[in-house]
Amino acid sequence: MPTPYADLNAVLADLVSGAREILGENFVGAYLQGSFAVGDADEHSDVDFLVVVHDELTDAQQAALKALHERLYAIDTPWAQHLEGSYVPERQLRRVSPERQPWFYFDNGATEPIWDNHDNSAVVRWSLRERGVLLAGPEPKTLVDPISAAEIRADVLVALAEWEEWLPTLDSWSARLQPLVVLSYCRILNTLESCVVMSKRQAGEWALGALDDPWRELIQQALDDRPDPWSKVRRPADPAAVARTRAFVEYASGLARRYEGTRSAAR
Repeated sequence: MPTPYADLNAVLADLVSGAREILGENFVGAYLQGSFAVGDADEHSDVDFLVVVHDELTDAQQAALKALHERLYAIDTPWAQHLEGSYVPERQLRRVSPERQPWFYFDNGATEPIWDNHDNSAVVRWSLRERGVLLAGPEPKTLVDPISAAEIRADVLVALAEWEEWLPTLDSWSARLQPLVVLSYCRILNTLESCVVMSKRQAGEWALGALDDPWRELIQQALDDRPDPWSKVRRPADPAAVARTRAFVEYASGLARRYEGTRSAAR
């Protein structure tokens, strides 16, 4: 079984069988990446998938996949409302692309696809190649070339820049976002240091010992706040915790800048 959860396995089987039927000979394989690959997935996790195809999707295949995801979303289990992933041509998946072409993508819980480069990253490729969960098709290592440390670091620095651009635009923070930011920055720092993609929990536990003492309480609170994150989406975050998190973001960004030269080295 691909996961410890029977109802999720049933949803994944439905996803794979539906994609196979729609894609026919264009189907290559289906995989889990994200937390179910790198570790620490639980009943609150997103379900990050990739479906690999030989060639670009036709208009008919795109329409049929949209209908498939609408049907999956209606299944009576929360897992069906937290599928997130892309349909990607194998030649685009093979190696890291600085252009980061958009792929046919379903955001978390979405039934309306968009073209987005969310999954077109070195981090996703590393997670798939090194830890991916096989649902159908060939082993992931046959589809993705090895990812270099420079590529991993360059990718993480791009993600860091996106966080730095986005966070100041927010008028308010939710009780879900605040600890997510803390652990996401812990993972940014850990990945820059190790060039290995860990779960947010693993990165937070690493940060407790690796970062300066004043941040330990904030990081531990973020780790303790993990259960039931979706119930916190509409609850405002504690203003003091947000202020402390903003200070942590500034501190972590300063540490990350030690790796700035990596971005050009990976090109």
